[in-house]
Amino acid sequence: MRTMLVRPMLASMTVALVLLTGCAKRPVATARQAPPPAPAAPAPAPAPAPAPPPPPVAVAPAPAPAPAPARPAPPKEYRADDALKPIYFAFDAAVVRPGDAKTLDASAQWLNANPGFLLLVEGHCDERGTNDYNLALGDRRAKAAMNYLVAQGIKSDRITIVSYGEERPACTEHNEACWAKNRRSQFLIKER
Repeated sequence: MRTMLVRPMLASMTVALVLLTGCAKRPVATARQAPPPAPAAPAPAPAPAPAPPPPPVAVAPAPAPAPAPARPAPPKEYRADDALKPIYFAFDAAVVRPGDAKTLDASAQWLNANPGFLLLVEGHCDERGTNDYNLALGDRRAKAAMNYLVAQGIKSDRITIVSYGEERPACTEHNEACWAKNRRSQFLIKER
């Protein structure tokens, strides 16, 4: 009697195990995939010899695939000004330190006195960390500087932020003193 119960139970468990392990699972995509290439335009059919050739048809170029998110370059009309000094951040941080708050206070006074200028805040990082992490950290640093300036009365519609991550170092040596110079937010201006 026991054998009669064990065999169907083993058969059921075997079938369940096969079904569970045999199911295909989709892999999780971790990177953005490029859009499929646009289909090529079909070649025009050759015209019969006795008939005149058909008028040429303008073939629109295939639309370019959407570019991958890239680090935007600042517009050429933005420029540095001696009145706006960079601020610096601690390692792996995006908090405005007290000494840098004084620098931002002076920048806010200058911007309030010169309302005809727009501001570009660049966020930068040192070379440590992945590119994606440093881009995100540079963005947080630029936002921290922008939020501080907005709290000082600068209108947010005058401010644009951009993160360069580690791509535009102020110093290229591989030591802490140099890395400290690269962990910064820089300020550029242009006329409205």
